Amino acid sequence: MSKRALPTLIALILAGLWGAGLGFAHWRGNLWFLDRVEATMTDLRTLVRGPAKPPELMTIVAIDDETVRREGTYPLSRATLARLVDTIARLGPKTVALDLLLVDPGAKDNDEALARSLSGGASVIAAAAVYPGGEQWTVGEGPIARVPNAERFLWPLKAFSDAAAVGVVNVVTDKTGTPRFVPLLFRAGDRLEASFPLRVAAVAAGEDPEIAPDRLSLGGRSIRTDIGHILPLTFYGPRGTIRTISAATVLDGQLDPGTIRDRIVVIGATATGTGDVFPTPFDPILPGVEVISTAIAHLMAGDAIVRDQSVRLADAGFAVVLPMVLVGLLAWRRNAGGLAAIAGVILIWFVVNMAAFWHHIWLSAALPMTAAVPPAILFGAAQLWLGRSRAQFFATQSQLLQRVEAPGMGEWLAKHGDFLSDPVRGDAAILFIDLSGFTGLSETLGPVATRELLNGFHALVGEEVTSCGGVVTSFMGDGAMILFGLPEPAANDAFNAARCCVGLSSRTNDWLASLPASTASRLGFKIGAHHGTIVASRLGGEARQHIAAIGDTVNVASRLMEIAADQNAEVAVSDKMLDVAGRDCALFKSGTLKGPVETQIRGRSGSLAIWLWQSARTARP
Repeated sequence: MSKRALPTLIALILAGLWGAGLGFAHWRGNLWFLDRVEATMTDLRTLVRGPAKPPELMTIVAIDDETVRREGTYPLSRATLARLVDTIARLGPKTVALDLLLVDPGAKDNDEALARSLSGGASVIAAAAVYPGGEQWTVGEGPIARVPNAERFLWPLKAFSDAAAVGVVNVVTDKTGTPRFVPLLFRAGDRLEASFPLRVAAVAAGEDPEIAPDRLSLGGRSIRTDIGHILPLTFYGPRGTIRTISAATVLDGQLDPGTIRDRIVVIGATATGTGDVFPTPFDPILPGVEVISTAIAHLMAGDAIVRDQSVRLADAGFAVVLPMVLVGLLAWRRNAGGLAAIAGVILIWFVVNMAAFWHHIWLSAALPMTAAVPPAILFGAAQLWLGRSRAQFFATQSQLLQRVEAPGMGEWLAKHGDFLSDPVRGDAAILFIDLSGFTGLSETLGPVATRELLNGFHALVGEEVTSCGGVVTSFMGDGAMILFGLPEPAANDAFNAARCCVGLSSRTNDWLASLPASTASRLGFKIGAHHGTIVASRLGGEARQHIAAIGDTVNVASRLMEIAADQNAEVAVSDKMLDVAGRDCALFKSGTLKGPVETQIRGRSGSLAIWLWQSARTARP
């Protein structure tokens, strides 16, 4: 086996094992930490699929704002509910289901009236599960360990539960509050209860459901369920997608009998302020009665989205195969062709996933992504590291360039790796430029604006210096040190330095003029320039180095900036530098040059003849 094949084989095995571990945990229902990602991906797929036509067997009778306005209060009185149930029952529905908790006693006559109405036909009322510690989803041990375990049930009044079938109305929501599942069974201790949708569907079908480990049979139809006998929800559309009529219309007797006859009628609250609403992909405030009606429709029509153990097993298969395929493609070709092949595989997986969702099969999107991305990234990084010998020359160049801060030196250092490893003494022209007023301004600008301001200044300095043949040896916040004489000294270094002084002055003035007036009015600049002997070398450790120039010439050039600032000049240049640059240099050809003047330099004995230069645009008459 080749040296290249062995690491690839190991990577394939590890990728497969990683995917298998995730797949097994998903098959067992233990990947809760991926629920948020999966919920987002499911919402996106639902929106791409678009609204769907609900089955015609459902009608919602909504206790809406109009009904509450007419009644004058919410909840509706038991007498009004009795009249509502009686009116519906006379039109021949399959069953009447009240998505309302009737746990508190009302007026005795009204309660008796509602009990009589419920007992007059096939009806279902709601109970609620109370979870320990407020936790919505808890599990226990034993054959029904995955069935939601409630602390207790809020049961309707006995008069009502004796008159109608009862089902638990709770749904399972994700972290965003979106209903994802409806448990079909609930337990509290040893007591097992059917959910409200299952009880309604069973009453409508006229038979009890047969429960199997991952499915149930009802009305001759097999309905596949997820772990813990939960039914995944897929919404038909925004509120009102399932046929909805106002309870006020029913009470007025103005409804079409065809909307009730042979249908499952669910009565529930949609009025503003009732609080029974949920966010869904299609609607941020879908009434709870429509969520429950969606679950009932799934049970009756068999159009629920399917995620059971067999689908989870398919997810586990994708979790194993996809990372191995991606790792194999990375090992096969590490170029544009390989990347195109990887993109093709991901596209095929996406199409398969979307097509399955379109056909009501809920393949996980988060699991294959989690299984595939880390191995692909790690293997790609390992491939780059293992291929370092092929890129050694380029890595050497990169390291050298990263160890030196001077712009414009990259090409020279790539050819002369030992440049300045020993100090070099020679003549050079030194320039310093610094912004005036920047420190005070930066205190008011804030970090982002300060950074943008410095970026613009550094960019223009770098461009101008490079065009004049110099080197920026360092940027010092709002200033820069510039050297003419590296990587090799030249006879025209001083001449080029003088040209750079004029160019920097012009570019900086233009840059200041482009700034907002409130900023430009607080900024200025000064330049100091000198020519003489320096010592150049590389300073720093092996991990990081920079070019440094030291000596009296450097100190004098830096002090000349102070002279320029004191004299309101843009450039202070030594007589020696002008003498070396010659009368044809740019400082003589443009602007106003005054001098020489014998001047005392701070920190230096004796005086120095200097010249002061001002550009034509800022020179005073």
